[in-house]
Amino acid sequence: MRNILKIFYVFILLALINGCSMEPPAWAKTKHEIDPNNLTVGVSLSTLNNPFFVSIKTGITTAATKEHMQVKIADAQNDSAKQNNDVEDLIQQQVDVLLINPVDSDAISSAILLANQSGIPVITIDRSASKGNVVTFIASNNIEGGKMAAQFIVNKLGKKARVAELQGVPGASATRERGQGFHLIADKELNVVASQSADFDRAKGLTVAENILQAHDNVQAIFAQNDEMALGAYEAAKSAGKNIIIVGFDGSQDGLKSVQNGQLSATVAQQPDLIGEKAIEASKQIANKQTIPAQIAVPLKLITK
Repeated sequence: MRNILKIFYVFILLALINGCSMEPPAWAKTKHEIDPNNLTVGVSLSTLNNPFFVSIKTGITTAATKEHMQVKIADAQNDSAKQNNDVEDLIQQQVDVLLINPVDSDAISSAILLANQSGIPVITIDRSASKGNVVTFIASNNIEGGKMAAQFIVNKLGKKARVAELQGVPGASATRERGQGFHLIADKELNVVASQSADFDRAKGLTVAENILQAHDNVQAIFAQNDEMALGAYEAAKSAGKNIIIVGFDGSQDGLKSVQNGQLSATVAQQPDLIGEKAIEASKQIANKQTIPAQIAVPLKLITK
């Protein structure tokens, strides 16, 4: 009887192990050939609640229409779990190429690995991924952009000026790289009194900037890692009756308008529509089995009034 029970337990254990297998589902193992004349591109954007990513979407759809490509777009709504599910859905729909703008550079890795197992080429845009095989990464040089912002503040206020930083979404490569570039200069030339996350969000930028200005009454400048947070910081400074230098990053339509109106002092402008265009161009090259560089840089410009 004991032997029978042992055999029974072994079968149960094997069943549990099989059920918990890390093997991808059968559909994820299916390989498919890309038809360059009938290309479907899947797009996963971190959020469409930000004008910058809306501009990337416009660049993608406009270029895809010219190339007679089909596009399927998913909005992750700044939710890493939703983005992974969105990418899995696009893989199941058997798109030919995946364009992914990660919410979180670490969290997206499992979805990219699944795409790799499915034989679907992946391009990351604006933000990189920590793991997985990515054909190319299309973005501006965020480190250089951060340095440009810091140097602008040094030029305006001189050394040891008191400055605060509004960081983006924790875990996003853009957050790390823009912060890295900024601090390469700011830690030597400026006095950084506060550095807090506001998730690339305008409302959060307002709240965080309000708290910083209350805690540090002598702040002379704020560097926000995107224009949305910079616009929130401007409203916070205005409410507090402070006329300080505020520098954004992206060159969004709202950001550029604010610079021209003398509200934001400057923005490190990317070209989001061009990022989208280059993503479609790279997709076409992949379909035609052409060699493309591992990274495609899109130029930055410091925009002032």
